[in-house]
Amino acid sequence: KMEEKKKKTKETSFEEDLAELEVIVKGLESGNVPLDDAIDQFNKAMKLANKCSKKLKSAEESINKILNEDGTLSDFTVQE
Repeated sequence: KMEEKKKKTKETSFEEDLAELEVIVKGLESGNVPLDDAIDQFNKAMKLANKCSKKLKSAEESINKILNEDGTLSDFTVQE
């Protein structure tokens, strides 16, 4: 029996996704992209932007949590 090999996709970093997004945007701004390719690139850019946004939100939520002495997490607040 042939077993299906699962394709492992490497998780890209925020910086890698952002760099790829910048390349796509520059390409689209140049105006030298055929319409079909531009649509594909735009869709890919939107997915990357969404992925970057989720990573930023997750990082922000992590930063806003602080570990208490007893090991529980609580919201971080600045006391003035």
